[in-house]
Amino acid sequence: MALLPSNLSFSRQILPIIAIVGIIGAAIFIYNELPDREISEPQKQPPKATGELANSARVAGVGIVEPASEIIDIGSALSGLVTDLRVAPGDRVEKGQPLFLVDDRAARARLAESNAAISEARAAIAEAQTAQSTAQQQLNLYRELSDPAAVSRSEVIRAEGDAQAASSRLQVARARLNAAQAQAGSAQTELGRLTVRAPIAGEILAVNIRPGEFVATQGGGGGLPFIQMGETNPLHVRVDIDENEAARVDIGANAVISPRGAADIQVEATFVRAEPQVVPKRSLTNSASERVDVRVLQLIFALPQPEDSSAFRVGQQIDAFIAAADRRTSSDDEAE
Repeated sequence: MALLPSNLSFSRQILPIIAIVGIIGAAIFIYNELPDREISEPQKQPPKATGELANSARVAGVGIVEPASEIIDIGSALSGLVTDLRVAPGDRVEKGQPLFLVDDRAARARLAESNAAISEARAAIAEAQTAQSTAQQQLNLYRELSDPAAVSRSEVIRAEGDAQAASSRLQVARARLNAAQAQAGSAQTELGRLTVRAPIAGEILAVNIRPGEFVATQGGGGGLPFIQMGETNPLHVRVDIDENEAARVDIGANAVISPRGAADIQVEATFVRAEPQVVPKRSLTNSASERVDVRVLQLIFALPQPEDSSAFRVGQQIDAFIAAADRRTSSDDEAE
């Protein structure tokens, strides 16, 4: 190197210094990029069994909170525009309480027409009854004459025809009255169907319609039900047990339930029933590793009441632990 002093060697003195600096820099970089290996408590505790289930045989499952009545999807028997919406999510309603109203102007017009036809038919009946009475009196008068020659045979025949015609008109008027009353009943029924009412007492869970929107009998926009409701007092949980573990479950035993992500909240849920049919599993966790090609036994449990409303909500995922059946004791009893 011409630029370096004659007594300074690049390969023997400067190059080793550069190498040492590079090694030190690489060590500092690697040290700063090392992951934090300090042990800390997880932000969310994993679900775990407590109490007697902590040290005994148990079966774990996942499930969803649902109303005791299950979720009821409310539709409309007739299509039309929503003119009035009477409920909002979270409202409690009684059985038969109106939820929303569909435009009923056409039905009211048909009802008015039918009522007018009823009035007209009743007037025709009154007129026909009067004509029948008059014709029958005239005919009776002719028949009561002691002298047959006092009235010609043609007059008698005409009176008989008038009486029969008046009777026919009375029957027609009564038939028209029945038809008008049937039409009025149909219009009244349609008018009642345009007011959608709650099928049970419960809580409104979701409202997917607004006043002015058109509702059709086949469902709401995007396939959503118009209104969802259910009886949330008490709440139930539907627990899925893998078919491979179904034989181990102690059917009838209570379960320890925790909301997903809150393992510190644990309640004992009361057994309600076991569904008689083993069904395909529905995806609950949205995890790519979750198996959805298995079948599950569904167990229904009732959450205790009163319960903190913020802990469990309809549609929330839960973790459940259920006692396992003591198969060894059962087999010993059968052997004896």
